[in-house]
Amino acid sequence: MRAAVLHEVGGDVGVEDGADPAGPTVEVRAAGLNFADVLIRRGRYPQMPELPFVPGSEVAGELDGRRVVAFVRGSGGGYAERVTVDPAWVVDLPDHASFAEGAAFLLTYLTAWMPLTRQARVREGQTVLVHAAAGGVGSAAIQVARHLGARVVATAGSPEKQQTARDLGAEEAYGYDEFVGGVRVDHVVDPVGGRIFADSLKVLNPLGGIVALGFAAGPWEQVNPQLLVGRNIAVHGFYLGRLMQLAPELVREAAAEIAELWRQRVFEPLVGAELPLEQATEALDLLESRQSVGKVVLVP
Repeated sequence: MRAAVLHEVGGDVGVEDGADPAGPTVEVRAAGLNFADVLIRRGRYPQMPELPFVPGSEVAGELDGRRVVAFVRGSGGGYAERVTVDPAWVVDLPDHASFAEGAAFLLTYLTAWMPLTRQARVREGQTVLVHAAAGGVGSAAIQVARHLGARVVATAGSPEKQQTARDLGAEEAYGYDEFVGGVRVDHVVDPVGGRIFADSLKVLNPLGGIVALGFAAGPWEQVNPQLLVGRNIAVHGFYLGRLMQLAPELVREAAAEIAELWRQRVFEPLVGAELPLEQATEALDLLESRQSVGKVVLVP
C-alpha cells in the first residue's frame, strides 16, 4: 500500500510503500486536505503527532461495496491508498456526488453546521459574516447560513475569491481591510484568527457573537471580558476533533442532518483542486499559500 509520509517538521510529504492497515478499511478514492495538516507539517498544531506521520483525517472511497465518506481511525492516515476507519464515523456518499466532493464534505460542513445551529443558533433574517469565504469551511458556512435563512456577507483575500463568495450566495464581499465600518452583523464565522478576529468584534450587533474556528493568520488576540460585557456580545469556540471525543453522539446526530441535506442537494461541496497522491507536498503548499478555493483533495 502506498501512503504519503511526513518524516520531519517542515519537510516534504513523500510517497512510500507500507503495510496494509488492519480492521474496516476504505479503498481511498479521494482524501481531503485541511489546514490542520499544514499546521502539523509546520510543527504548529496544538496536539502534534509523533513523526513519521501520514496526514489526512477524512476520506471518500469504497467500503464493502458502499460509496462512503469517513473520518479515519486515529489522528491521521488519510493520504494513502487504503485506511482504517471507525464504522461509527462512516456516512454514505450520495449517488449524485463524486468522491472528490465526498472528501470535501464531512469535516468542513460539520465545522460550519454545528456552531451555527448549536451555538450561534442562527435565525431567519439575521446577518452572518463569513471570513475566508472561498475556502473549505468558508464556502460551507455560506451555504449553511443561507439554508438557515440568514443574509450572508463575506471576506476573502482577492477579487476572484470575493466573486466566488458571491457565486456561493454572499450578498456582499470585502477584502480583509475593508469590512470594518462597512458591515454590521449578528454572527461571525472566523477560521482566520489574528487581527481579523479582533476586528470582527467591532462589527457585531448587540447580542451578536463570533465563532472562533481556527488561526490560519496567527494566534487569536486576547479579549478582555469587560469588552464582551460592555458590548453585549459573545465569543464561541468550536473544535470538532475535541467535540468528537467529548460528545460523539451529538456530532453523529449533526452528521446525519448534513448528510440528508446533501442528499437533497441543499449543499454542494466546493472542490478547488485535485492532485495525485505523489503531489501531496505541492497540495499542502497550495493550501498554505491560500491560492486555492474550496477544498484541495488528493487522489491516490
